[in-house]
Amino acid sequence: MENFIKGVASVNDAVNAAVWGLPGLILLIGTGILLTCGTKFFQIGHIGHWWKETIASIFHKDSSTTKLTDKKSISQFQALCAALAATIGTGNIAGVAAAIVTGGPGAVFWMWVAAFFGMMTNFSENLLGIYFRRKNTAGEWSGGPMYYLTDGLGKIYGQKWLKPVAKILAVLFACFTILASFGIGNMAQINKIVLNMDAAFFANTSLGTIPGTEISIIHLILGLALLVLAALIIIGGLRRIAKFAEIVVPFMAVVYCIGSIVIFVLNIGKVGPMFASIFRFAFQPAAFIGGGISMLIKKTMTQGFKRGVFSNEAGLGSSVMVHSSSNVKEPVKQGMWGIFEVFFDTFVVCTMTAVVVLSTGYIDLATGAPAAGINGDTLVSQAFGRYFGAPGTWFVAVAMLFFAFTTVLGWSQYGSKAVEYLFGATGVKVYKFIFVLMIVSGAVLEGGLTWDLSDTFNGLMMIPNLIGVLALFPLVMKIVKNYIDRRIRGKDIAPLLSFDAQLQAEAERALKEEYGA
Repeated sequence: MENFIKGVASVNDAVNAAVWGLPGLILLIGTGILLTCGTKFFQIGHIGHWWKETIASIFHKDSSTTKLTDKKSISQFQALCAALAATIGTGNIAGVAAAIVTGGPGAVFWMWVAAFFGMMTNFSENLLGIYFRRKNTAGEWSGGPMYYLTDGLGKIYGQKWLKPVAKILAVLFACFTILASFGIGNMAQINKIVLNMDAAFFANTSLGTIPGTEISIIHLILGLALLVLAALIIIGGLRRIAKFAEIVVPFMAVVYCIGSIVIFVLNIGKVGPMFASIFRFAFQPAAFIGGGISMLIKKTMTQGFKRGVFSNEAGLGSSVMVHSSSNVKEPVKQGMWGIFEVFFDTFVVCTMTAVVVLSTGYIDLATGAPAAGINGDTLVSQAFGRYFGAPGTWFVAVAMLFFAFTTVLGWSQYGSKAVEYLFGATGVKVYKFIFVLMIVSGAVLEGGLTWDLSDTFNGLMMIPNLIGVLALFPLVMKIVKNYIDRRIRGKDIAPLLSFDAQLQAEAERALKEEYGA
């Protein structure tokens, strides 16, 4: 078994190096730059508009943002919460800490860069997801890269040779999504939950291991408890997941940010050195990493980009599968929720974690080196414990529990949609059964390889998805221009809402009822 694990790790290292090497990073960031420039920096130029149409709209009494219009879809806000449930997880806490410990404070800067351009990548993914979605046999919306690859890339250009290529890319994306759902979306999250719960609540308690194995009995018990809870929610489908996420995600995110701000205020004197270290080590990486200057910069950038994508998932095409289930009619409007999703995930929650890590003394701001014995997995917990005592450690464990657990729920939906595309509704039931069982595996296995595999599957999902987004770049620009002309400039022109004529007509009628025009 040990040799098998070493073999898997060796193969994964090779694939990971290829996926997250220079070509992969150019594809990821380059796509975001192209979309940002193509939309004339929409995330900046129209910041007031997308803010008003997204998070600000939930406070309007008659807003359609939070309304449920039918039993087969979810509201726009629920779609956001379900997507945030899948993105705000271990990547925002342990992932950010690990990026700083491994790549130095400069990794935070590159995480911000990836998020800035990732806003428009996520915007475009969600826009295409809504435009190319369709109804499944149960009357529910199904959307995602699989559909804008087959119905977009495969048909829109009218080239026969593109159809099989698009189909292959769609199948590959679906397969990578299923594999990633077991890694980033399940075992990696569960592993971090169990490690933090064990450290916070069972540090002085030992039930030993299962005879003949190295499996901790406490880890097994926690895994079984999480399995039961997850099964009760996942079986209820997307609406139950979205309802749970709508309650848990905003509450835990706000509380976590408040706790981080308290630590920030207590260390207000370190604000200057902290941000100086982020920018300095972004271009002059910490020497503790080892290697020549080019290798240092590459490692720092890679850590920032990988952990950024691991956190906000911009470029993966994953959250599209939840956003596509929204009751929204305008593709651009759901795209704007994608902008807010990346903004909140990285510029708010991830930055809060970076503030905690860099302001509490566990990272030398002069050299960028972590203190001796520091472990990225539990660093944030240690930082909260330093200022709030045992309750601080408990709080991080509970925050990790909710953040990571909701990530598991969200990714179960991603995997379900990928399985539905490949095998139909019957396959979804089998997938959910296997997915829930894998929770126990995440609880009892070592986390290092699981995390590494998650990074690799992230990258593999990214490739076919971004090929599709790049190929449909002209269509994205056309839909955005149409929206701006209609909704911002007030021109009387026909909307672009769906690739399907019948769905286009239905959406047009719904918009006329909503806007009275």
